[in-house]
Amino acid sequence: MIGQLNHVAIVVPDLAAAAAFYAEALGASVSAPHDLPEHGVTTVFVELPNTKIELLHPLGADSPIAGFLAKNPAGGMHHVCYEVEDIIAACDHLVASGVRVLGDGEPKTGAHGKPVLFLHPKDGLGTLIELEQA
Repeated sequence: MIGQLNHVAIVVPDLAAAAAFYAEALGASVSAPHDLPEHGVTTVFVELPNTKIELLHPLGADSPIAGFLAKNPAGGMHHVCYEVEDIIAACDHLVASGVRVLGDGEPKTGAHGKPVLFLHPKDGLGTLIELEQA
C-alpha cells in the first residue's frame, strides 16, 4: 500500500537558521518558507536526491506543533511521510485494520497541494505517520 518515502519532518525553533544550516553548511537546495494556515505551520523543504526534509515551525499561537516545541525546545523529528496511490482506499484499509486516523478522518490539502492524512503515533510504533496521495 505505501510507496516511497516523501519526506521526514523536523520541527525547528528558528526556521531561518535551520534553512541556512541546510543551504550553507550542507549545501542543499532549500525552498522559500511557505505558510500553511490550515495546518498551523510554516514549512521549508530541503530537496535531496532521494527524498525531502520538511522543516516545520509553528504558525500562530494555536499551532499543533507549538506543544511539541515546548517539550523539545531544540526541535526534533516530528513525522515521516509516505506516498500512497489512493488516499481514500488507504484510509479505509487502515481504519478497517484498527488504525486511528487523526482529525475528522477526511484528507486535508498538504504542503505539496495534495491530499494528506495523519495516523495516530500509538498505532505507528511511536511515530506520527503522514500519508500523501502521490
